[in-house]
Amino acid sequence: MKKLLSLVALGLSLALGVAHAADEKVKTPQQMKMGTCNADAKAKELKGDERKAFMKECLSAKPAAAAVAAAVEGKAARQSKMKMCNDSAKDMKGADRKNHMKECLSAK
Repeated sequence: MKKLLSLVALGLSLALGVAHAADEKVKTPQQMKMGTCNADAKAKELKGDERKAFMKECLSAKPAAAAVAAAVEGKAARQSKMKMCNDSAKDMKGADRKNHMKECLSAK
């Protein structure tokens, strides 16, 4: 019985962790840089040691200040919008809240 309860608790904690990870879709500047470097390496059809050297150089290059600033600004804007939508839906529950949040967050 103890083993079953432990397995259920572990399963729930993993499920919550996966659900939380799915909500996190905002990429960090480093993740965006990795995507760009991967795309460049693929476009140049690099393989093996050439690809490793290219990726090392690409990832160690300093990011453009404008790209970093845009990423930070975008994240702040999304957080601000989320706070505003949460505040306006604080008295709502269930499907009404879900629909309100969906409409509020998708509005431009």
